[in-house]
Amino acid sequence: MTFTFTKLAIPEIVLIKPQLFLDDRGYFFEVYKSSEFQKQGVNVDFVQENHSFSKAGVIRGLHFQQNPSAQGKLIRIVQGKVFDVAVDIRQGSPTYGKWVSTILSAKNQFMLWVPPGFAHGICALEDSHFLYKVSGAEYSAEDDRSILWNDPNIQIKWPVENPNLSAKDRAGKQLEEINSNFLYA
Repeated sequence: MTFTFTKLAIPEIVLIKPQLFLDDRGYFFEVYKSSEFQKQGVNVDFVQENHSFSKAGVIRGLHFQQNPSAQGKLIRIVQGKVFDVAVDIRQGSPTYGKWVSTILSAKNQFMLWVPPGFAHGICALEDSHFLYKVSGAEYSAEDDRSILWNDPNIQIKWPVENPNLSAKDRAGKQLEEINSNFLYA
């Protein structure tokens, strides 16, 4: 097996550790292998891949797309280090409004699977480049949503006090205002 899959406190969020093959020249690892992901119940059909750069102190999120344009994301860092967060926004879920976090970095090469029904955000701890494969639907401005990064009902413990935010993220709505159309199955 070239990956280790670990379910986090919200079990739909999966931390993926690839096996690195190291030698004196550097390293090699598989980023994605359909058969291994499927064995672990991560059945995805990627439709888009994005590359984002954030300076240290930037928070991006909490972002998601409503149905019918829901997306899952496989996130990895190629340079730098981020505090990565997923928030359950599925109506009726026992973990609705709860969040989990992990550190992703170019050094640890961990990846995070965030399925549809979760809002996603990052805080760049260093200048960071990250790539994320997207399943489900391509980007849809009409269905794009943002939850306020510091929503008092979610209470994420971000590692920065005065983050650099986009206008979109400063104007995010509280979880109770978004009318999520995701249902817990």
